[in-house]
Amino acid sequence: MIFMGIDPGSVICGYGVIEKTGKDSFVVLEYGVVEAKKRFDSMPQRLGMIYEHLIQVIERTLPDEISLEATFYAKNAQSLIKLSHARGVAMLAGNQRSIPVIEYSAKEVKRAVTGNGNASKEQVGFMVKSLLKIEDDTTFFDATDALAVALCHGMKRSTPKQSAKSWSQFIQENPNRIKK
Repeated sequence: MIFMGIDPGSVICGYGVIEKTGKDSFVVLEYGVVEAKKRFDSMPQRLGMIYEHLIQVIERTLPDEISLEATFYAKNAQSLIKLSHARGVAMLAGNQRSIPVIEYSAKEVKRAVTGNGNASKEQVGFMVKSLLKIEDDTTFFDATDALAVALCHGMKRSTPKQSAKSWSQFIQENPNRIKK
């Protein structure tokens, strides 16, 4: 399966695409950032640029699923509104290509990648580079954050579901599989 992670932002939007190659192994297909603020001051133009770039990445890499980091706080209301716009554009890009979009909290992503839900950006970046065998020495937190979200989702998708402990639990969890 191919997983795309997005770290949405209205100034810089990170993205990363990985492919599951084994039980717990992944390879990087593509990663980078969209630096919208460098090209446009207008929010609608920045959002348009982010959307177009994400669509191009989707068309090149054909991800099966897209994951985003869920918003849980912002420095102020204006920042939250701008971040929400960028998240909406990212969700729209996936939705218009009929790709499921899944969200994870920052703690969940950090815990999946580093084992610590309170890990720093540096720790997350180090682990992402290590897990995906990226030898790039540059600091690119928006891209590594996006790759971390993709890894989190890929790891969760490769973890088998717990089987039901009883028939009643199975029926409750799988109503669509019961024929009457």
